[in-house]
Amino acid sequence: MRLVIVFLLSALLPLSLSHGRDPFAWLYGWQSQGYYFGSLQADTTGGECPDVCDCPPSFPTAMYCDGRGLTAMPTIPSRVKYLYLQNNAITAMPDSAMINATNLVWLMMHHNQLTSEAFLKLEGLERLYLQHNNLNSIPPNLPRSLRDLRINHNKIEKVTPADLEGMDNLTILYLHDNAVTDMSTSLKALKSLTLLDISGNKLTKVPEALPEHLHQLYLESNSIDSLPDGFLGRFTQLQYVRMAHNQLTDKGIPPNTFNVTGLVELDLSFNKLERIPPVSTTLQHLYLQANQIKEFTLGSFCSIVDVMNFSKLRTLRLDGNEISRQDIPSDSSLCLRLASTIEV
Repeated sequence: MRLVIVFLLSALLPLSLSHGRDPFAWLYGWQSQGYYFGSLQADTTGGECPDVCDCPPSFPTAMYCDGRGLTAMPTIPSRVKYLYLQNNAITAMPDSAMINATNLVWLMMHHNQLTSEAFLKLEGLERLYLQHNNLNSIPPNLPRSLRDLRINHNKIEKVTPADLEGMDNLTILYLHDNAVTDMSTSLKALKSLTLLDISGNKLTKVPEALPEHLHQLYLESNSIDSLPDGFLGRFTQLQYVRMAHNQLTDKGIPPNTFNVTGLVELDLSFNKLERIPPVSTTLQHLYLQANQIKEFTLGSFCSIVDVMNFSKLRTLRLDGNEISRQDIPSDSSLCLRLASTIEV
């Protein structure tokens, strides 16, 4: 095949030169119409692809503009459903660039310099990544179609009920590493939420009206010193709770707060606890390192020990407390018979 192409070019070259023409004009013509070779691209789906982006023919609904040093939004063709604009220096999303972008399903804008945006026209958007920007509030009128919202590592100080109202489809919310001090009842409307990460903020209490279908709840690195009564009692699907690096004390934890069936992992490390709180026998991983625990209370794990009743705990960390391995009762092996790791 290559020999045939070379033969044809060698035949055309003298003929073109004799007429004063550029023998490769046909190639330039293809490029000007949107057909590219090598590292360039072809756009045969309608709508021009910006020169600074890649629109692969094999994935015609995607547009890749990530890591290009952009300071302004390129114009988005209407055919694009998956838009990758992360790792740039974009400060705003003007209507002129987004006017045709009504079919977007994924919008990746993380690691930019956005300060405030609105997403009114993106009625089908499901995944929105805005982490690592300069947002000081949750953008108004977010699409109610969203399923995955990542807005962590910004400068958000407050979340109001209006910010998340009507977002019945949202299942994942990353809001960690902001400066949130108050969330009021803003999470109540999120009926489908399964993962909530609000760690690394300035919360002094657990947000009210947490969604009942949570599967993962991350609250570490706040300033929470107490928990409400029945904190985990109404969650039937909750398996992972992380509250490390807070100000929790024994007095601030109501009795049997963590003795709930279904919990798999509980992280209470780096708090101010002096006793091991009672936990469910179904718990598999318990992290209590770097507290002020002074005794090993076996009753916190097992109220009854027999062939059928014993703790399912596999990992227990108690290092960095005020106890040693000699403080572990000799009969603990009956209760903690599945524990492969006990660090003291």
